[in-house]
Amino acid sequence: MYQDKDSQKNLLVAIVLSVAVLLGWQVFYASPKLKEEQERRGRIQQQEQAKGQPAAQPGVPSAVPGAPGTAAQPGSVPAGAPVVAEASREDALKVSSRVRLETPSLQGSIALKGGRIDDVVLLKYRETVDPKSPHVELFSPSGAPHPYYAEFGWAPSVGQTQPVPGPDTVWKVEQGGVLTPSSPITLSWDNGQGLIFRRTVAVDPDYLFTVTDQVENKTGQSVSLYPYGLISRHGLPKTQGFYILHEGPIGVIGAEGLKELSYTDLLKEGGDRPFKKATAGWLGITDKYWAAALIPDQKVPYDAKFSGVKAAKDRFQAEYLITKDVMIPPGGAGATTHHLFAGAKQMSLIDAYGEKPGAKQFDLLIDWGWFYFITKPLFRLLHWLSQMLGNYGLAILATTVLVKLAFFPLANKSYESMAKMKKLQPEMEKIRDRFKDDRVKQQQELMALYKNEKINPAAGCLPILLQIPVFFALYKVLFVTIDMRHAPFFGWIRDLSAPDPTSIFNLFGLLPFAVPEFLHVGVWPLIMGMTMWVQMQLNPQQPDPIQQKIFNWMPVIFTFMLASFPSGLVIYWAWNNVLSLIQQYAIMRKNNTEVHLWKNLGIDKWKGRLRAARSLDMGKLKERASSAKGNLSASVGKVLQRGGGSKGQAGTTEQTAAKEQREVAKDGGGAGIAESKAQGAPMTREQALRALGLEADATDFEIDTALRTMKGRSNGLNGSDHAVAAKLDAAREALRGKGA
Repeated sequence: MYQDKDSQKNLLVAIVLSVAVLLGWQVFYASPKLKEEQERRGRIQQQEQAKGQPAAQPGVPSAVPGAPGTAAQPGSVPAGAPVVAEASREDALKVSSRVRLETPSLQGSIALKGGRIDDVVLLKYRETVDPKSPHVELFSPSGAPHPYYAEFGWAPSVGQTQPVPGPDTVWKVEQGGVLTPSSPITLSWDNGQGLIFRRTVAVDPDYLFTVTDQVENKTGQSVSLYPYGLISRHGLPKTQGFYILHEGPIGVIGAEGLKELSYTDLLKEGGDRPFKKATAGWLGITDKYWAAALIPDQKVPYDAKFSGVKAAKDRFQAEYLITKDVMIPPGGAGATTHHLFAGAKQMSLIDAYGEKPGAKQFDLLIDWGWFYFITKPLFRLLHWLSQMLGNYGLAILATTVLVKLAFFPLANKSYESMAKMKKLQPEMEKIRDRFKDDRVKQQQELMALYKNEKINPAAGCLPILLQIPVFFALYKVLFVTIDMRHAPFFGWIRDLSAPDPTSIFNLFGLLPFAVPEFLHVGVWPLIMGMTMWVQMQLNPQQPDPIQQKIFNWMPVIFTFMLASFPSGLVIYWAWNNVLSLIQQYAIMRKNNTEVHLWKNLGIDKWKGRLRAARSLDMGKLKERASSAKGNLSASVGKVLQRGGGSKGQAGTTEQTAAKEQREVAKDGGGAGIAESKAQGAPMTREQALRALGLEADATDFEIDTALRTMKGRSNGLNGSDHAVAAKLDAAREALRGKGA
C-alpha cells in the first residue's frame, strides 16, 4: 500500500526514534541498573560474611503450603533447624548420606536427609561444545553455590501434634540400593508415635520421577494429612533476557490456564501469586533449555503458589498443597502420588508426558508463543529435515526454502498489485499536488482512481500480512529449540545457538586482542547486513536524500543489533534475504517491471563497457589508433614548431592564431576545426572525428583513446598555443555529447 510523502517521512522518523529509544534504554538505563544491582548484592554478601553469617539459609524453604481454611502453616520447618553455610557443590553433597541415581539420561543422587531430589546431572548435555566440558548440572543441594531441588511431604491438619517428616528428617533405605529405571527405591521413617512414613521413588529412562508417599497408622485414632510438593531455587539465575522467550516460574493452574511470572515480579513487595482450588495442571521453573515441573494428581483439587524472597541470595519457590486431606484410619494406611519432571525440554518427551501421566497442557512448558499452532509443525519439519540431512544448519536452510516456495503465489500476487499501483503513481502525484490542502478531497479522488482502474490498494498488503505469522513462528522455533544447542554448521560455526565467534574488529582473530561485546560483529552478521543492503537496491533510490541515507544505514544498524544473536538465527536471516532477493527479482522480471538493482550497484555501466570491449576488432583498433596518433602529432607538431619561433614577438597573437588556423586546416584533421570556427558554429560529431583522424564508425574505446592522447599533447601548449588547445577541446566536447 502506497502512502504520501508525509506519511513516509513520519514512518521513517518513527523507525529511527524507536531504534534510538531501544539503544538508549539499553545503554543508559538497563546496563547501569544491572551493574548497580550486582554491586548491591556484592555489598550485602560482604556484610553477611563480615558478620559471620551465611549468604543464604539453605535447608529452610521460603514458604511451606498451609492447611486449607486456616491461617496456620502446617509443615513448617522447626525453629531449631540447623543453618548450612555455603560450600562447594561437592562438599554440600557430602553433608548427607545418599542413594545413587543412574539412568541413560540422568546421574546424581537422592539425599536421605530430608528425602530431597537435589542432585541431578544431565548426561546428554554439556556446558560447552568441548566434549570434555562438564555435564549440565540441573539440581544442586542446600549449601551449594546454587541450590535447586524438589521436595515432597505431608502437612498436618490444625491441632494435630503428630510429627511429620521435614527437611531435617533422616530417612533410611528400606528397599533398593541404586535408583534406576528398572529398580525403584523405598525410604522409610518412623516418627516414634505410631506413624510410619514410606517414600517410593521411581524414574523412567528420561526425565520423569514418580514419588509415592505412604503413611501407616498404628495409633488408636484417625490421622488427617495434606500432601504437598515444592521446587525451590536459590539465587537469581542468568537469563537470556529476550522478550520472545519466557524464563522463570511457569505453570498451567487449572482453569486459570498458563501463568508465566518473572523473577523480578516475585521479588517485589506483595509479589507472591497464590491460586486457590485448582484442578489439573502443573507448575515449576523453566530455563531456556531445561525445566523442573511438579505434576500433582490431576483429579484432586489443590492450592498453588509462586513466591520469592529478596535476600543476599534471592529465593524462589513453586509449590502446591492438595486441599483434599488423606484420612488414615487406626490400623490402616493412606497414600498419594506426585510426579516430577526434571530435564531437557525435548518436544517429543514433553508431548509424551502430557499423555502419561496426563498433565494438562504440558506442551506449554516449551514457549511456543502465540502462533503455537504454526510453530509446532515447523519444529517437527525442522527436526525431520535435520535427521534426514544430518546437519541442523542445512535443515534451517531447507526449511526456509520450503516456506518461501509455499508462499511464492501470495508474494507474486502481492507484487502484481504493487506493480499496478506503481503505474498509477504519476496520476496519484497529480491528485496529491492538486488537493494538497484538502486531505478529504484528496482521499476521495484517490479512491475514485482506484475504482476506475479496478485496483484494491490493500491487495498488496494482505498477502504480506498472512506471511508474517509464519516467518515469526519459524524465527521463534529457531530461538527456543534445544535441537540447535551445540549443533555445528560448517567452518568456524561450532554452535548454532551461540553468536558468531569471529569479529571484524580484530580481523577475525588475526589480531591478538579481545573485542568489546558491543563491537563483536562476525562474518555471518556481515553477510546478513550485505544481503539486506543488496535487497534494498532492488527498489529505486528515494527522492528525499535524508530518506535514502536512513535506508542506507538500516543494514548497518541491523548488522550490529543481530551480531549478538545465535548464529543459527543470523544464518537464517541472511539466507532468507538471499531467497527474498531472488524471489523479488524473478517476480519483477515476470511482471516486466524495471529492476533497479544493476543500476543502483553500477553494474549496468560496467556491463556496457564489457560489451564494447568484446566487440572490438583489435587489428582495426590498432590501425585506427596509429592513424589518429600520426595525424594528431603532425598537426600539433606544426603548431609547436611555429610557436617556438614567435615566443619573443609580442603583440602578434592574432596573426599567429590566423596562421595556425590556416595551417591546421591544411591537414585532414584541421579541416573540421577550421570549418567549425570559420562558421562560428559548434563542432559536429563528424568534424570532431575528422579532427582526431577517426572514421565515422569509430567505437567508444577508440574515441576515448584518441581523447586521452589529445589531452596529453594539449597540456604541453602555452601562450598563443592555447588557442589550438581550445580548438582541440571543442572536439572533445562534441564527442562527449556537448557539441551539436
